Amino acid sequence: MADETAQETAADRRRRRDRFLRALNEARAVRNRVRPQQARAARMRRAIHLRTFSW
Repeated sequence: MADETAQETAADRRRRRDRFLRALNEARAVRNRVRPQQARAARMRRAIHLRTFSW
């Protein structure tokens, strides 16, 4: 019984996480459509950060 409860809880957590990530991606897509210049600048900053990041 305890394993079933733990599994159900993990499944619920995954479903909640999936729903949250879908909403987050949708919100980012809307923001990028509304403010394309800001989105482009953020992409450029991220690219520069990744190029200069030391592993």
